[in-house]
Amino acid sequence: MTDSLSSPVPFNYDRFLTDLKHQIRSAQLRASIAINRELILLYWQIGQSILARQREEGWGTKVIDQLSRDLAKAFPEMKGFSSRNLKYMRTFAKAYPDEEVVQRCVAQLPWRHNIALLEKLKDADERLWYAQQAIENGWSRDVLVLQIETGLKARIGSAITNFQRVLPKEESDLVQSLLKDPYHLDFLTLGKDAQERELENALVLHIRDFLLELGLGFAFLGNQYPIEVDDKEYKLDLLFYHVKLHCYVVIDLKMGEFQPEFSGKMNFYVAAVDNLLRAPNDNRTIGIILCRSKSKTTVEYALQEMGKPIGVSTFQLSETLPEPLRNNLPSPEQLEMEIEAIATDLEEKGVN
Repeated sequence: MTDSLSSPVPFNYDRFLTDLKHQIRSAQLRASIAINRELILLYWQIGQSILARQREEGWGTKVIDQLSRDLAKAFPEMKGFSSRNLKYMRTFAKAYPDEEVVQRCVAQLPWRHNIALLEKLKDADERLWYAQQAIENGWSRDVLVLQIETGLKARIGSAITNFQRVLPKEESDLVQSLLKDPYHLDFLTLGKDAQERELENALVLHIRDFLLELGLGFAFLGNQYPIEVDDKEYKLDLLFYHVKLHCYVVIDLKMGEFQPEFSGKMNFYVAAVDNLLRAPNDNRTIGIILCRSKSKTTVEYALQEMGKPIGVSTFQLSETLPEPLRNNLPSPEQLEMEIEAIATDLEEKGVN
């Protein structure tokens, strides 16, 4: 009799195991989300209770300090009952008086995300907007803070485009909402005389940061992407595919101010991609001209007669170190002198 333990696993075992692991992970995720939601609602209810007592009985800071000690003693296995955190709960409850709003939106975010929203934003509508974006995009707390500090809400949909004229209304609004102006490329450090190729290479080197700044849905296909027209090769600076829009996105990089001829070149690139790469189920290719600066009227005139969907945005770079830090760092000449002095000293001591 053959030992069942020594028998080979069934041919479909791997698929079974994969499906089972997916179910377990999905259940773990749902449980984690449910636990987080209940915790956030608990914090909101505690905050509401403290607010009510302060209104009705004039509770002050000392009572909150005492409450912190008593709760920590009663529930030693639970964290989060510090005096500071209880005050955050009070602020949280005051910021969101409607429990339905809490359940529908901010309860889906971890507590540290909610603290960041409270600390960084005073306007209730802005807080809810960033909260929803964090949920939809799966932002970490650090990414959420970065998006708030770089003014994402004001930047989204601000690019100058011809989308309304060349795309159907519903598609136009969606595409417009996915473009930003300006794009913050603070993760790059380039000199003021850097060329387009240097910018391109730096973006490719930091592609994860660039994809984060572009937004959800962009898939990077390559840089200097070759296309051939009439036996002549042209190279696209950056080519992406947007999985939500189901279309190719061509990005042309310009280190200077926008010039009218840029739009004609982009119109050609977009037409070429539409004809050479676009599949029957793909939507129309989008072109984005990313330049250092632009004049609104010049861009509008340049795009006025273009038949392909094109947007023009600017970017911002972190060119130099902050002044206080720069003043405290040695110059290249000083570094070279220091290195030579160390080398001489080691040589005199007979150190190889």
